[in-house]
Amino acid sequence: MTMDAFNFDSKDEVIAAAIRFVEERAIYTSATLQSARETKDLLRLRIGDREREIFCVLYLNSQHRLIDVDELFMGTIDGAAVYPREIAKAALARNAAAVILGHNHPSGTTEPSAADRRITERIVSSLGLLDIRVLDHVIVSTDATFSFAEEGLM
Repeated sequence: MTMDAFNFDSKDEVIAAAIRFVEERAIYTSATLQSARETKDLLRLRIGDREREIFCVLYLNSQHRLIDVDELFMGTIDGAAVYPREIAKAALARNAAAVILGHNHPSGTTEPSAADRRITERIVSSLGLLDIRVLDHVIVSTDATFSFAEEGLM
């Protein structure tokens, strides 16, 4: 079956439709984002193939249902400046009880850097003071993922 069968003009439209489907499924059904696979799929579709590093935050309610997804920080091909204060402000504005952090590595390697580990610790510490849990930090590329939670780093 080709993309023409679905009336999509480009690969970008197919990806955008897939992102909308995953996000709507998480928002409008009883499904939660406790499944690492759902979270990884959503992030891979949304930012996995970007040429610049994008840092996303998934805001969740107390039942871990998705409230919103925000591409909060954009960087260069090998890094992005991430500010815990801005994540805290955005989480409070959405009344989030928990968050999942995610960013891409345009290089294709999903192994976390020392900087990735440090910023995760800073965000967990900062949000913890506000009683907002950080459930995971997922690093994605076009065809690979790394979950801090699954690897016991959270």
